[in-house]
Amino acid sequence: MSHRIEHDLLGDKEVPSEAYWGAQTARALENFPITGTAISAYPHLLEALAAVKEAAARANGELGLLDDERVRVIAEACQEIRDGKLHDEFVVDVIQGGAGTSTNMNANEVIANRGLELLGYAKGDYAHLHPNEHVNRSQSTNDAYPTAVNVATIIAARELSEAMEELQKAFATKAVEFHDVLKMGRTQLQDAVPMTLGQEFGTYAVMLDEDRARLAEAAALLHEINLGATAIGTGLNAPPGYAEAARRHLAAITGLPLVTASDLIEATQDCGAFVHLSGVLKRIAVKISKSCNDLRLLSSGPRAGLNEINLPPVQAGSSIMPGKINPVIPEVVNQVAFEVIGNDVTITMAAEAGQLQLNAFEPIILHSLSESMTHLKAACTVLARRCVTGITANAEVTRSFVEHSIGLVTALNPAIGYTAATEIAKEALATGRGVAELVIERGLLPAEELARLLKPEVLASIGQDTTR
Repeated sequence: MSHRIEHDLLGDKEVPSEAYWGAQTARALENFPITGTAISAYPHLLEALAAVKEAAARANGELGLLDDERVRVIAEACQEIRDGKLHDEFVVDVIQGGAGTSTNMNANEVIANRGLELLGYAKGDYAHLHPNEHVNRSQSTNDAYPTAVNVATIIAARELSEAMEELQKAFATKAVEFHDVLKMGRTQLQDAVPMTLGQEFGTYAVMLDEDRARLAEAAALLHEINLGATAIGTGLNAPPGYAEAARRHLAAITGLPLVTASDLIEATQDCGAFVHLSGVLKRIAVKISKSCNDLRLLSSGPRAGLNEINLPPVQAGSSIMPGKINPVIPEVVNQVAFEVIGNDVTITMAAEAGQLQLNAFEPIILHSLSESMTHLKAACTVLARRCVTGITANAEVTRSFVEHSIGLVTALNPAIGYTAATEIAKEALATGRGVAELVIERGLLPAEELARLLKPEVLASIGQDTTR
């Protein structure tokens, strides 16, 4: 492989001749062989970085700090990156020291070298277009990188919300399908009172709708950016008017209603919005995992478990037990939830560990947030398409549980009184006989009244206002 020689703070450095990245990226490759995952794994981040760099170039051009030709080629290179090109040139590890400087310089070098090509010069001929002097003008890693993280995270949150909506609709469809399937509700894994399977599935849809609203609220906080803050928030080396010009161009490029933070020093060191978002992601994970636990319980068996629903069979369940089918889709979603909960701890510790005017640990915050949102998005999609939409109900099983459950006596409480209901429950439990049978035998209610009280719509309060 042929090489070119570039020069940086530490001296000369060999760089592959065809690489669009340069010396500082080459040093980062040597310094941070941590995960084996390059920032190219996060296309939203690359697109956001390119948007920030284009916005900065246009603001600098507007203020007379860059000539039109340099602005043009920087913008063209950034557009290519936003179109999905050159992503394999973003090679630094996602976890890195330096508060994101390696990521920022990887972007600066790729944009500069692609711009040089557009100008007709060789890669590395930085006298004509320099990564720091021109692409990074009026910026610091400490405002360009966090702004890009904000923009990338907003887009990722939007995609997660769309996947959650698909899952929500899948549960809501099943709620309609199962609206008249009577079953026993359970508290603490014990028989409680009757309900319908439709009510149970409707609850999962409502939980997702609530969490989508919380996600939107958390993502809204990320629209406040610190672009123009430069190193610590004082705006050193950025001319008057730059912050607003850069914000305006970035908003136009991304289509997002971005605002400049009222206090750039505070915004440069504060990671509170990331902590808040991570907490919402944990909330989503916990509740989806709980729903998956329910699906596994309700489908347990098929002969020695609850067997109230059937999950669609998607693969053989055992290498030794013929005919066994496992709830593998809920299981994988559970594991994603565990990961998200762990990521929340990482993000919390990284935000807390920031010192003075900068949090140096945003790379691990970015990595953890991206993993959580990407995996949750995939988990919601898989759960909806490979599991929930194919669930069927075992209505005879669920009704049999109701008819033989002592929990049925709770519905008769108002009609026969607590003392009589308790005696019925004790005898039913001791003898295995049905509650309705014992009520008739003891003459506690006329058969017609008992039949009315045991109608599904009465037992499950279908169509009634249950919020009172």
